[in-house]
Amino acid sequence: MRKLTSILLTSLMLTACGKVDQQGLERNETATPDSADSAESLRTEAPPPPRPEGPPRPEGPPRPEGPPRTEEPESTNVTTSTVSNGAVTFRMDVWADNWFAAYLDETLIVEDSVSITTERSFNAESVTFNADYPLNLNFIVKDFKENDTGLEYIGENNQQMGDGGFIMQLTDTTTGAVVAVTNSLFDCFVIHKAPLDKSCENELNPVAGTAPCDFVETPEPDGWMSASYDDSEWTATTVHSSSAVDPKQGYDQISWDESAEFIWGPDLETDNTLLCRVTISSP
Repeated sequence: MRKLTSILLTSLMLTACGKVDQQGLERNETATPDSADSAESLRTEAPPPPRPEGPPRPEGPPRPEGPPRTEEPESTNVTTSTVSNGAVTFRMDVWADNWFAAYLDETLIVEDSVSITTERSFNAESVTFNADYPLNLNFIVKDFKENDTGLEYIGENNQQMGDGGFIMQLTDTTTGAVVAVTNSLFDCFVIHKAPLDKSCENELNPVAGTAPCDFVETPEPDGWMSASYDDSEWTATTVHSSSAVDPKQGYDQISWDESAEFIWGPDLETDNTLLCRVTISSP
């Protein structure tokens, strides 16, 4: 009887231990998921809440509109002149700050196609015409000025004296030879000079003819375009460097002969209008 009782107790203990081990195994399997289940749980985590937006940036005052832009002229204008007074064809290349007109004796060859009143009127002109030697060439060259003060941009922050510059070359198209260029051999005469005192540039209310904004204006001499005119007293011709003139648009469109030089009166700023002459006797 005791033996039977012992066997029954042992059987009950083994059964209980089996249940405990099975429960422990089930708990371990539940507590240790595989790596795929772990990655899937990370992917399905809820995203963090959005960052709160700060206050809106205040808008500054509207930017003021500047003056309308002025369209710049074409760099180079190539034309054929109506002048056809000879057997030789010439090509004349001219760059001027700001305006010029060229004549064969008293006959107009070409006039700057861009009005002198155009802001930044920098351009070159090339023209062909027919003539015979000797050639008597006459030029009127002007720098822009608003009035007889000689100033530009009057009343604006950039009120100033303008500055001029003039360069020309003449080519015989039959031979390809450059037969004339602007240089010290030209005869020039200043017919408008202003201001006589450069401090006029700083005047809040510059008045032409009132110090320091005085000016000198001389009418064109009678007959100055005639080949027989005596220009021996025309001594204003002055050669200026390219850096002093600082040529703008159009200048680089011309293949200039190395002998061509910039000329103007003695003062690039106060000499505003000039007459210039040259005679080419032969090729």
